[in-house]
Amino acid sequence: MEDEMRDLLCWRGPVSVNVFVVGSGNTPLPEEAFHLAGMVPDAVLPFPLLGQPEAIERLGLVSYDIDFEDVSLDLREYTRVVLRRLCADARSVAWAAFEGSFHYDEILTDRVAHHVYGYCVAGAEPVVEWDIAALRGEAWRHRIAEARAAFDALLSAAETQGGKRHRA
Repeated sequence: MEDEMRDLLCWRGPVSVNVFVVGSGNTPLPEEAFHLAGMVPDAVLPFPLLGQPEAIERLGLVSYDIDFEDVSLDLREYTRVVLRRLCADARSVAWAAFEGSFHYDEILTDRVAHHVYGYCVAGAEPVVEWDIAALRGEAWRHRIAEARAAFDALLSAAETQGGKRHRA
């Protein structure tokens, strides 16, 4: 793992891959769901997020801190497969981001794009970037904008479905 990336992921001691998923409900996956690519995390800390805006709450939003003591593991590959796993069972959008970057108003926006190091949209392959300079670049912001567009489409579909239920 590149030194800069390791430092950012080890802010509290172990390597912590922080992932979020919207669209697969508010019930966290079991710890075994994170045994991927031959790697078993030392800890999986799920956080169903509180105070969700109504449109997001319909879809569900869960954050996971996935911790590894062994910094020699290929966590770029792990990030890729965990994002794929999070998008496997539902129409959803998942992303990996540095600790402290989450705010409901800033999900996958240009303002936080450099804090997001991977994303996946259901039905597509995950995208992971491990180069800090690339995360600060214009090309990465465009890729994150595409993920944001998928997130907005998911919210729009949820609002439409929610509105139909209220009118029935």
